[in-house]
Amino acid sequence: MASDRPLIGIVLMLGFCLLAPVGDAMAKIIGQTVPLGILLLARFASQALLLLPLVILTKRPWHMKKRTLQLAWLRTLLHIIGIGAMFSALMYLPLADAVAIAFVMPFIMLALGHYVLGEEIGIRRFGACGVGFIGTLLVIQPAFDNVGWPALLPLVVAVVFSLFMLVTRKIAKDVDPIGLQAVNGFMAVAILLPALVLFSGSDIELFALKLPTTGEVLFLFAIGLLGTFAHLLMTWSLRFAPAATVAPMQYLEIPFATLIGWFVFSELPNGLASLGIAITISAGLYIVKRERAMSRIGAKAL
Repeated sequence: MASDRPLIGIVLMLGFCLLAPVGDAMAKIIGQTVPLGILLLARFASQALLLLPLVILTKRPWHMKKRTLQLAWLRTLLHIIGIGAMFSALMYLPLADAVAIAFVMPFIMLALGHYVLGEEIGIRRFGACGVGFIGTLLVIQPAFDNVGWPALLPLVVAVVFSLFMLVTRKIAKDVDPIGLQAVNGFMAVAILLPALVLFSGSDIELFALKLPTTGEVLFLFAIGLLGTFAHLLMTWSLRFAPAATVAPMQYLEIPFATLIGWFVFSELPNGLASLGIAITISAGLYIVKRERAMSRIGAKAL
């Protein structure tokens, strides 16, 4: 069975952890000259065009029932907002800081699971959430001193993507993941393109229309390619290994982002932020370990 091949799953997740910050670094570079709206449009248009042939060639299902389709539109809107907030954060924050702050998402997911879905999480995991939030605040504090409110943008990313994951969880059993991502890309284009045309004459920088140069077009397509392929690697990793095996690997994205930020932008977290990153990773890994232990107890009880 595919689930009996954890090494492949781990390698695929490692690929995701490396490609995701590389894509973020490229967005940080190109975002200096290309308006955010154009960057987002290129990101999702690339996703749609790259996945459409895959869906057609493999005859994957992509049609959705009315309720699922409505949730897919909501999921797409959350995806646009989340990526837009992350790309905006990268304009102000070091790459490692932005990624580390956004990793407060697992703690928000646990809280939402408890208060929205009624899931039982226990006092230990609640405590780990609190510790994780403290670690995140230690990363935010020096960033807030330097850039002000944009330091909070990764928190927006975490909240939005937590809601994004909840919606995805609602529809995951009803639609093929690659088909969903392809439809997601076309939906995003259908939202972004009219918005750019409608508000292009306004003073809002988000909707500024600027024709990219040939070099920028290639850069934008590369960002879309990396983002799409990284997401597929994460999805495929779960086909070869259980979530409990690959989830801890996701925290490698933070040191990878730190190395890329240092190599490309000469950025390194200061002492306080580094302490916060270490606390956040430790709390997150504890929650992963606790989830694995609880799942084993549940399995034995069956």
